[in-house]
Amino acid sequence: MQRNSNILKTTKMRSGIAMIMAIALLVLIAGLMTVMLNMSSLANKRTEDLYFTEQAQLLAKSATEFALLAISGHDRATGCLQTINSTYPANSPYFNITTTLRYIGLGATCNAASTYISNINTQQSVGTVLIDVYVTSNDAVLNIGNTISYHRRTIQKP
Repeated sequence: MQRNSNILKTTKMRSGIAMIMAIALLVLIAGLMTVMLNMSSLANKRTEDLYFTEQAQLLAKSATEFALLAISGHDRATGCLQTINSTYPANSPYFNITTTLRYIGLGATCNAASTYISNINTQQSVGTVLIDVYVTSNDAVLNIGNTISYHRRTIQKP
């Protein structure tokens, strides 16, 4: 019997196509994961911006209601209320809220700076107030990369 000895025989070189395919598959998976992480961070950013924008809109509506309450509680004999400044939340503010009040038809009781129109012909319009609410984000606290600002203008009859 003859033995097969592989010691003296030359072995064939294997091709490295399997290794190249494995590396290409790893690169493809890494690229897909990078795209997926990028899309996830963009969706997170959009959701965050939408959340803070909605919060600014709700704060503007709330500030309008607060301005009406402040007007009804203010003594007009000493002059009319012109501005209300507030922050939300109070201790570490995310938003600065500035409310400007201008009165229509109250020239005799308010000073000239806060009166928008003083000569009104209709009695029903006397005492109307134009309320401008500006809500701006505090970028140092929020750290979202862009400033969120919202303006709401309403005409109210307090």
